[in-house]
Amino acid sequence: MLTKKAKYGLKAMVDLAGLPPGRSTFVAEIAERNGIPKKFLDAILGELRNAGLLSSKKGKSGGYMLAQHAEGITVGEILRVLDGPLAPLPCASRSAFSPCQDCEDIGRCEVRMMMLEVREAIAGVLDHRSLAEMRDLGGDGMTSFVYQI
Repeated sequence: MLTKKAKYGLKAMVDLAGLPPGRSTFVAEIAERNGIPKKFLDAILGELRNAGLLSSKKGKSGGYMLAQHAEGITVGEILRVLDGPLAPLPCASRSAFSPCQDCEDIGRCEVRMMMLEVREAIAGVLDHRSLAEMRDLGGDGMTSFVYQI
């Protein structure tokens, strides 16, 4: 399950992706539009800025903006910054592998094999969907996921 931090981060990134290119907005405005506690959002946006996904400027016309086009940011990137690896277990992670203490043979562990498959499925979706695609799901983009019977 996503943490609130990741959910709020995704909501904020979608909000920023909806702005005209080059336009910034203040944390308080993002927080109000999305029902996110401002103090929590400050920390989240700081992490995304430190990861190079956002840029910020100070002053009257300051605020946050995407550091690159929404088409160039994957949902997987955002989630890894905020929640860490996508794998459900450390032994199934590519970036933060750690064997389980109770595992005798990681090459034959059935639980690990299944979780590797789960990790690949999750990454297969999140690493191939851009922030722009996620933003567009709120409009007519969702129709591709609706099946009529």
